Amino acid sequence: MSIRGQYTTYYLQIIFMLLISVSSFATEQTAQSPPSDPTNQPFELPPLLVDPFSYVDEERDYLSSKFVTLTRSIDSFFADDRNYQESNNSLVQLDLVRVAGYGGDRKFVLSGRAKLDLPSTQKRFHLLLETNPDKNVTGEAMQNQTTPVNKVVAPESYSAAVRYEKSKELAQPWFVSSDLGVKFQGIHANPFARARGSYAVPINEWRLKAAETVFWFNTLGAGETTQLDVERILSEPMLFRATSNATWLNDKQNFDLRQDFSVYQNLNERSALLYQASMVGVSNPQWQLNEYVALMQYRYRLHKQWVFLEVSPQVHFPKAANFKANPALYLRLEMLLDRSN
Repeated sequence: MSIRGQYTTYYLQIIFMLLISVSSFATEQTAQSPPSDPTNQPFELPPLLVDPFSYVDEERDYLSSKFVTLTRSIDSFFADDRNYQESNNSLVQLDLVRVAGYGGDRKFVLSGRAKLDLPSTQKRFHLLLETNPDKNVTGEAMQNQTTPVNKVVAPESYSAAVRYEKSKELAQPWFVSSDLGVKFQGIHANPFARARGSYAVPINEWRLKAAETVFWFNTLGAGETTQLDVERILSEPMLFRATSNATWLNDKQNFDLRQDFSVYQNLNERSALLYQASMVGVSNPQWQLNEYVALMQYRYRLHKQWVFLEVSPQVHFPKAANFKANPALYLRLEMLLDRSN
C-alpha cells in the first residue's frame, strides 16, 4: 500500500472514532436533560397568531349571553309571545281581560293557550292548545301580547296542534319550529299549518333579531309575518326594543304593518313597567298610517310565580277620528304556569 493510501486509511479511522464519541456524548446528554427543557420542545405559535378572532368571539359570546339573559327574563315576566314561541318548557297561560274606553265593550274575556312537552321526545315535540289560533298570527287577538289593543276578541275557535322544534341552547342564536293542527269552530274542523324561524346576532352594544312565520288557515289562506327586533341594554334593569312587524295575507293582497318603540324597566322582583309608542298601518288600497298609540303598562306579580295583574292606560289616535286622542284602559288578570312555578 502506498504512503498516501496509509494516510487516507488513518484519517478515516480518526473520523469514525470522532463520530462514535460525539454520538455517545449526545445520547448521554439527552438521557440526563429533563423532558421539560424548552430547547427540546417544538416551536408553537402564540395564541393570537393561531386564532386572531378568538377575542372577538369571546366578546360576542359575552354580549349574546348578556342580551339573552335580560330579554328572556323580561319576556318571561311579561308573558310575551316571544317567550311562548321559543321557550322549551311546558307552559299554560290563562288570561281574563277587559278593555274600557276607546273600542272597549266593558266585557271580561277569558282566553288561553298551552304548550306541553310530549313524553320521551327530548323536548322536540309539543302539544299546543289555543283559542283563536288564526287571529293570533294576524295580531287581532292581542290580549296575549305586549302590544297596543283597543278590543279583545272572545274565543270563536279552538285548536290542537303538534309542534316540532329544534332545541335551542342559551348560546345558540337560532330557533326553528313547525306546527300541524286542527282548528275547531262549532261542528267544523279544519287543518292548519305554521312554521317559524328566528335568528339573533349582537352588533357592538346592540342585538338584532329577525323572525319569520309562514302559515295557512282555511279562514285566511296563506300568509307570512316578518318581525325585526333591534335591542339595546340601557342599564341592567332597562331594555330598549324597536320592533318592526309586517303581516302579508295572500287572499287580501295586503300588508298589515306595525312599528313599536318600547322601554322595559324592572322595578323589583315583583313588578315591572313598559313604556311604548306605536304606529299601525296597511299597504292596501295604499300605504297609509291608520293609528298612533302611546301606552304605559304596569305588571305586578300578585301571588308566588303564577298570578299576575296588569294595568295599561293607553291613548289611541285613530285616522277614523282624525287622529284625535281616544283614551282606553286595559286590565288583565293572568295565570301563568310553567316549570318555574
